[in-house]
Amino acid sequence: MADLKDFYVRYYVGHKGKFGHEFLEFEFRPDGKLRYANNSQYKNDTMIRKEAFVSSAVLAELKRIVEDSEIMKEDDNLWPAPDRVGRQELEIVCGDEHISFATSKIGSLVDVNESKDPEGLRCFYYLIQDLRCLVFSLISLHFKIKPI
Repeated sequence: MADLKDFYVRYYVGHKGKFGHEFLEFEFRPDGKLRYANNSQYKNDTMIRKEAFVSSAVLAELKRIVEDSEIMKEDDNLWPAPDRVGRQELEIVCGDEHISFATSKIGSLVDVNESKDPEGLRCFYYLIQDLRCLVFSLISLHFKIKPI
């Protein structure tokens, strides 16, 4: 297991459409900084930007999730290319390994199963679900306006 100072994760999903450039992006930096941005122009909504620091335990859990997914063994050559529907990007640095994936938006597991590399894309799909769930939980917990 590489040291946490050599660990970085960035995810982006977005498209350019009738409401302009709409996207969701987050990144975890080696120092524990979590950066989150959500830009939706629907009904003239404004961009949401949040930053927080997470503990080394959270980074270690994030790293475990990434390593358990085995995404570092995958290759996006056979995945659907980004298109007018949108794009997803995942960048991970883990020790000496550095990967960067780019693919189109995935609507459902049907899209995954119909791809040229269903096994690899399924690995990506489930990892992204896990990462998004973790980030949404961290952001909502950290920026809770009203106490429970």
